[in-house]
Amino acid sequence: MKVGFISLGCPKNQLDTEVMLHEVLEAGYEITPEETEADVVIVNTCAFIESAKKEAIDNILDVAWLKKHHKLKAIIVTGCLAERYGEEIFKELPEVDAVLGVGSIHHIVEAVESVTVKKKKGSKAKFYSHDDRDAVALGGDRILTTPDFAAYLKIAEGCDNRCTYCAIPSIRGRFRSRPMEELVAEARQMESLGVKELTLIAQDITRYGQDLYGSYSLAELIRRITAETSIPWIRLLYCYPDKITDNLIAEIRDNPRVLKYIDLPLQHISDRVLRRMNRHGDSNMIREVLAKLRREIPSVVIRTTFIVGFPGETEEDFEALCTFVKEQKFDHAGAFAYSREEGTPAYDFPDQIDEQTKQDRLDILMREQTEINESLNREKVGQIVEVLCEDYDPVAEVYFGRSAADAPEIDGKVYFKSDARVPAGTFVRVKVREVVDYDLYGVLVKE
Repeated sequence: MKVGFISLGCPKNQLDTEVMLHEVLEAGYEITPEETEADVVIVNTCAFIESAKKEAIDNILDVAWLKKHHKLKAIIVTGCLAERYGEEIFKELPEVDAVLGVGSIHHIVEAVESVTVKKKKGSKAKFYSHDDRDAVALGGDRILTTPDFAAYLKIAEGCDNRCTYCAIPSIRGRFRSRPMEELVAEARQMESLGVKELTLIAQDITRYGQDLYGSYSLAELIRRITAETSIPWIRLLYCYPDKITDNLIAEIRDNPRVLKYIDLPLQHISDRVLRRMNRHGDSNMIREVLAKLRREIPSVVIRTTFIVGFPGETEEDFEALCTFVKEQKFDHAGAFAYSREEGTPAYDFPDQIDEQTKQDRLDILMREQTEINESLNREKVGQIVEVLCEDYDPVAEVYFGRSAADAPEIDGKVYFKSDARVPAGTFVRVKVREVVDYDLYGVLVKE
């Protein structure tokens, strides 16, 4: 019996896929990367915003075609879409045979067994599991789906921030930290597998430890991981500005193995919009945090994200955001048009903005950021940067990888020529010769 996986959405969802992969493999099933060869396909979905839901449904429908025209016997839907819409999925997508909420990922083997046995017996009964998401055991053994040299470490689950536009608390539940000893042990396991870059993730990693230890404990966790492993690069994603403590700043600054890179989702700068979003802190706090980070960590790379077109966002609010982006010159910034999600407070807000206006504002903001990125990248021409080699492109005849300034899958890459073979997972020094869009191009510097 062959099982295929499709994993959608963020790295946090990807880790759930890795746990399910391990459990299915341990149960004796064969994993296949080809959906056309699978007897069962598990689609681990995202449902954060409308585009993510559409992507999930499109993938399910694609797999449903295989069920009709190939050997595929059953489709299992897991993840955020399954948590958010539950048994409604059976009604809207009758091709689906099993649905598991985010609290039920450890029932994946039971689901596979159920749908395959029922198919053999000719039964049309569906398998459904929707356990308490706040009670599910976090972590667990997993099969890495990242390259051998890089891995994510999910240090917490859920979120308590309650931003008015966000469905994550209703999907993923309350914020729960994983015990520090468990995380350090997993980091040691990642090191034993050859991981060179460990990225700490959660909905809000800066809140880590508050529920378990009574205080923000991210800095202590970082110290423990660096003390008990020799993993060279430790990257931090999804830090909230109101929880950036002096202790954390000092740890990032003084720990040579913590990358001077911080993902700081700001969402907006207008105080009026921030209040309606229920964001913690105001524009003055945001500016103070940015100034302190740049003052204390002069080489810090800051990534952020913004939402445009939030209900009630005026032209003045949007202009303030554009001015802020021009002033701050973020190393990386992404933006999204506001997605009206049922079940969130903002869904019922007055002054909803039409889709065309949202898209126009998104285009304007991203054009500004593109110019900033090009300018910052041009300053790197002639510099030598350390790069973690990821692979070789035989068509372009160049190696590629990432610098400390680039997070996996979301930022740019560094492409470089080398006469000598460079194995994946190797750190090299590259002299930057030119810039194309968000990427750097250069040559290997021989030691």
